[in-house]
Amino acid sequence: MPLMAKSSLAVYAFSGDPITFGHLDIIVRAKKLFSRVIVAIGTNPDKSYTFSLKERVQLAKQATAHLDKVKVVSFDGLLVDFAYEQGATAIVKGVRDVSDFQYEQTLNSVGLSQNHGIETVILFARPELAHISSSAVKDLQRAQGLVQDYVSLAVKVALEHKISGQTIIGITGEIASGKTYLAEKLTEFGEKQGRELHNIDLDQLAHQIQDELTEPQYQQVRQQIIDEFGKEIKKKNGSINRQKLGELVFSDREKLDRLNQIMWKPVLVRLRRELQGKQGIILINSALLAEADLLAVCNNRIVLTEVDEKTQRKRLKDRGLDAKQIKRRLDSQFTAGKKRELIEQALQKDFFGTLWQVSDQADLEQFAKELLTEIS
Repeated sequence: MPLMAKSSLAVYAFSGDPITFGHLDIIVRAKKLFSRVIVAIGTNPDKSYTFSLKERVQLAKQATAHLDKVKVVSFDGLLVDFAYEQGATAIVKGVRDVSDFQYEQTLNSVGLSQNHGIETVILFARPELAHISSSAVKDLQRAQGLVQDYVSLAVKVALEHKISGQTIIGITGEIASGKTYLAEKLTEFGEKQGRELHNIDLDQLAHQIQDELTEPQYQQVRQQIIDEFGKEIKKKNGSINRQKLGELVFSDREKLDRLNQIMWKPVLVRLRRELQGKQGIILINSALLAEADLLAVCNNRIVLTEVDEKTQRKRLKDRGLDAKQIKRRLDSQFTAGKKRELIEQALQKDFFGTLWQVSDQADLEQFAKELLTEIS
């Protein structure tokens, strides 16, 4: 049974610099106990904040927009006075550890001394979320870590912009659909505008891992691929013969999925390396963003390139592939329609993102102009 009457109102206050999944979990759980919840974003004069009060409130509103009967506001002064003025019956506190508990216990005693009759309800952090804090998220972003498991994508975008000076956009599509050419056009147009753009090709990062990187972990990854797919794909120098590997995986969807599983973590590590020190617009270019569960890395802000089948087959033929190889490549990958479906599902699930679609027949310079204007 709920602790409170259905007409009750609770206030959950925190600084929100920025709001995290730990905060969101407390809000969702508070909603089960109270009919309405006010998320109160406050300011401590003794603290230095990364985001302004206006930005913190806006991020909290974006992160909670899908929750009904949750209102986000800013406040100042004593929290218990604010709660009294709002007509709240309780103040909700999230506690991660013993020190948090002791701190909140002291605040509760101070609040009770004001004689408002407002109770404090403690909600302990779930074990899997207890390590998440606003400061930890900011430290992780400074180290160019991937923070999508800690904050909503709207917050992730804000962190990347505020701390790293980055705007990340994904480019994906079927093989030979013009992804690389589009990235080149975007970079070219950006240079004309005096804007800094970087194109990171995840396929090239994968090639480096399979070919040349000498760190022990990448040597182990290469050996794992050889053990999985056979010694015939091993070159004399220990690197991977990508042509032979391609013949194996592009004829068997399960083998391709297995290769992607092996490569997922090392590619993300190399991506973090590539992101270090780069500012401006970052293009992350890969045919597998949707099927390899990498959409969140790009904040669900994805350009999907599309091409007609005749042009696609001609391009693959020009790359030296025969008819059987072309068929295997096309059969092994998701169609543009399937990629679009996965992207749209991600947008709905995360309540955030944008899908841009562009044909290889489009005016790419005009598209680049419109895209860069929209994300500026």
